Amino acid sequence: MKGKLCVITGANAGIGYETALGLAKMETDLVIISKNESRVKTTIDKIKTESGHKNVEGIVADLSSQKEIKKGAKEILDKYTKIDVLINNAGTWYSNLTYTDENIEMQFAVNHLAYFYLTHLLLPALANSDDPRIINVGSDSHFSGKIHFNDINLTKKYHGLRAYSQSKLANILFTYEFNRRNPLKKISINCLQPGLVKTNIGLKHTVALHGLAWKLRRLRGITPAEGAETSIYLASSDDVKGISGKYWDKSKMKKSSKRSYIKEDAQRLWLLSEKLCDIDDYFSVISEE
Repeated sequence: MKGKLCVITGANAGIGYETALGLAKMETDLVIISKNESRVKTTIDKIKTESGHKNVEGIVADLSSQKEIKKGAKEILDKYTKIDVLINNAGTWYSNLTYTDENIEMQFAVNHLAYFYLTHLLLPALANSDDPRIINVGSDSHFSGKIHFNDINLTKKYHGLRAYSQSKLANILFTYEFNRRNPLKKISINCLQPGLVKTNIGLKHTVALHGLAWKLRRLRGITPAEGAETSIYLASSDDVKGISGKYWDKSKMKKSSKRSYIKEDAQRLWLLSEKLCDIDDYFSVISEE
């Protein structure tokens, strides 16, 4: 991984931080994306100190805002013409229905559309790598998920778990549909489940009862470093070169939910995502090979 460039979202803490640290220890050059400037600086300094690797920098962008995603992607492309690995890792949880500036439900926006949009914007640089890899951090929560096409914001019956499982199913549908549509076959894309990890995702935007439930549930979880192992494996291992459109758990392929294989849903979600991100032709920024 020495000399390769990895862009990773949500690297300030938890799985994202441990993924970034693990790759930095392999001398991977890193660009981390986060909405908090002071935390980005702190994270960069910490990764440099703990890994001994100095090629780590940050981009400040709020992934709930498509305007900021576009601005952050431009900053990256202005500096780098080649990206070897993109890890869409950032995720969020909300107990109550909350909207982004684009009037999209927050979990669907951050957990799915940010993956979809950032990947599109960075495709030109990914296409310049010899072995470009896109890694989407999903969750087995998708097994209880359903895409509510007639009410994607869940305005009629909102619950944090319904919104989260919908967004995680969207991660896998996006992964599979990207793989089917991808004109540049050297670009691989995979989705993974990190496991039940001891992080703070269930504490930041939750009501008291949900926060307590998460504190109790995560007691059974693995460490963030353990949760990062599959992301690091997919980013770095020669064993997975050329493997694409798969779902992974503990660095091994496994079956995802029955709903995740419904091609009509994947196609419908793709078109909806293009519309919500104002994308005319997702792959127009790269040439077929």
